[in-house]
Amino acid sequence: MTSPRDSTGPAPDSPPLRLAMLGMIEGNGHPYSWSAIVNGFDPAAMERCPYPVIRSYLGAQPPGSVGIPGVRITHIWTDSPADAPSVAAASLIPNILARPEDAIGEVDAVVIATDDGLDHVRRARPFVEVGLPVFVDKPLATSLEDLRAFVQWEKNGARILSSSGLRYAPEFDPLLANPGSLGELRWISGVTCKTWERYGIHVLEPIFRLLGPGFESVRLETSPGLETAHLRHRSGVHVTIPVIADGGAVFGSFQVCGTGGMAAFRHTDTYTAFRRQLLEYTAFLRSGTSTYPFSDTVELCAILIAGLRSRAQDSRRVAIAEILNELSS
Repeated sequence: MTSPRDSTGPAPDSPPLRLAMLGMIEGNGHPYSWSAIVNGFDPAAMERCPYPVIRSYLGAQPPGSVGIPGVRITHIWTDSPADAPSVAAASLIPNILARPEDAIGEVDAVVIATDDGLDHVRRARPFVEVGLPVFVDKPLATSLEDLRAFVQWEKNGARILSSSGLRYAPEFDPLLANPGSLGELRWISGVTCKTWERYGIHVLEPIFRLLGPGFESVRLETSPGLETAHLRHRSGVHVTIPVIADGGAVFGSFQVCGTGGMAAFRHTDTYTAFRRQLLEYTAFLRSGTSTYPFSDTVELCAILIAGLRSRAQDSRRVAIAEILNELSS
């Protein structure tokens, strides 16, 4: 099963979409990987990329196969100016910006490539205010105040898209193509790493694709180095998400259990997931529509915020409606 947007391409003879890749923080190499998936890459220069996993999955692709027709990353800005020349050389980006705002007037859309949900409003604001479409790396927002800002912008016509790459994980294709293959679902588990606020979204998003909207509550139990989120969905399915701080070796492991069987698998095809994610954004730019509503992203952020509230309040079970009601007040 391919991504629903794989077949969406540019009109014949149309100029390529020009994108700016903006922001790079510690532990997140998306400016290298996403830019390379779009532009192709220089193998020698990519050897200097400080993220071995990026070098590995890019290098595993057939020669000449990397790149997305009809779109180019033409501009780069990184939080540390010293990083930008390396990213530009590796991922074939011709222009380095002195300030992110300098992309305005030079590109058709921007990508906010940082994965800290507490800083995205500040980073996105200049581009939203001039009407440029914005892709924001996951999670879109991890506070009510910031989520409220994005919701208001989107209501006012801003073109905003946000997702985890795992929304497009190919390992989920068989279940999504045949959702009844396991009977009625009862319990799902997905293992993530680092922290709930930064990496919980990675496993939430593909699970959300299986179950749809309608998460009712979350309780986040916490101990040093390990948190476990317990979620309930209106379908009756329970979801367990262990967040293991140093759990990179088991990140993306899933179990899906139903009345007719179970499926267990681990997400490993990062390249395909990211390529599908970028195809979705370019199709969104051309068509003006997304394959999923913005309300899905809002609910996912509300789940994260509810989990943070649960953690702060002695693991109280927090209703998602509690967060959504405050969001609209």
